[in-house]
Amino acid sequence: MPIIPGIFHNTILNSALVAWFCAQFLKLIINLCLIRKFDIHLMVSSGGFPSSHSAIVSALSLGIGRYYGWDSPMFAAAAVFSMIVLYDAAGVRRAAGKQAEVLNQLVERLYHGPDLTQERLKELIGHTPLEVFGGVMVGIVVGLLV
Repeated sequence: MPIIPGIFHNTILNSALVAWFCAQFLKLIINLCLIRKFDIHLMVSSGGFPSSHSAIVSALSLGIGRYYGWDSPMFAAAAVFSMIVLYDAAGVRRAAGKQAEVLNQLVERLYHGPDLTQERLKELIGHTPLEVFGGVMVGIVVGLLV
């Protein structure tokens, strides 16, 4: 089977990509409802509710488990991969975001004025546990529906 048509018929891959899209789209809708602002950049941004990283790996693991079996080595690898991503999203990346916030505040306090050439560090790169949980729920729902 040629590569391109084969990719479009890969249900597990499609499920994961749909979960990512749904999570990103939900960020847009939630932002629109809460802040009353339409920000299309949220479709490609990291951070926020729900976590698209969590959604994509949850849908991927669920799809692999359903297709290959819950006792398969493929599911075991996907589950471990998902745990690493979930831990990273709520742990390491969240800590890096908090550090960026503190560094931005320090730079602002130390260097007042328009001649500041330092670009602000991106602060919203990680997720709270609730955002990760929301992403997992999106991934599970999409994984069950696709």
